[in-house]
Amino acid sequence: MIRVVLPAHLKNLAHVTGEVRLEVAGPAGPATQRLVLDKLEAQYPMLLGTIRDRHSGKRRAFIRFYACEEDLSNELPDAPLPDRVVAGEEPFIILGAMAGG
Repeated sequence: MIRVVLPAHLKNLAHVTGEVRLEVAGPAGPATQRLVLDKLEAQYPMLLGTIRDRHSGKRRAFIRFYACEEDLSNELPDAPLPDRVVAGEEPFIILGAMAGG
């Protein structure tokens, strides 16, 4: 079970409170960012296009991914997630970045 923390505006859009819990394990191999986001968008279709582009699948410019105190935003989408995230000990955090001052 993977725990996903969404920013407040995406929680409102998805009508959820607290963390989202996703079952990502299966024959597809190790849990990856792509699998987590695919599952998240399948479970909450109103989030389609808000985290990554619908056509290219690339992360939106002002969205960042964190786990285990590391920035995973520039990792390959198919790179395995940290073991502590897969075990449910640490959440996969999606943050809306801010620009400007």
